[in-house]
Amino acid sequence: MRGIKLAAGDEVVSLTLLHHSNATTAEARAYLKQSSAARRAATGEEEAPVEEAEETEESVEEATLTPERYAELGAKDQFVLAVSENGFGKRTSSYEYRVTGRGGSGIVAMGMGKKNSAIIAAFPVEESDDLMLISNTGQTIRVAVGSISVQGRAAQGVVVFRVEEAERVVSVERIAEESEEDG
Repeated sequence: MRGIKLAAGDEVVSLTLLHHSNATTAEARAYLKQSSAARRAATGEEEAPVEEAEETEESVEEATLTPERYAELGAKDQFVLAVSENGFGKRTSSYEYRVTGRGGSGIVAMGMGKKNSAIIAAFPVEESDDLMLISNTGQTIRVAVGSISVQGRAAQGVVVFRVEEAERVVSVERIAEESEEDG
């Protein structure tokens, strides 16, 4: 059974299950717009530049969310961390990824350009988690997930692990915060 169509040379590097959400496309866009504005207000950032929306065959109407619906969608929101072998990473809301049928060709998860060559890890993370990154030369670094910015799918990310010219990140592991009950 095939789950995704891959181009020549592409390979699956990560697979995970996300919470199901019954949000319509219009609700997801409205939620993303409101949550982004709330994050900017909380951190004192200026308004984000307007990015061109992904081209779709049908135009999507803008939904208006009630405070209750916004809270419901927020409770189900998950953030997917993507890290490239060049040490760049970003968190992206799960609502940025549309639901696609089996055998789909996929959508962009991280902008690839001069500074990104391959995604080596992608998985859901919590704000309170830490990451452990390891390079092919044996260097390690522990980074708080909360220090990695939330960006759109097409963004290239921010420096998470500064690597040398011939060095690359080979492994990323999530370190979940332990609760008092966990020990």
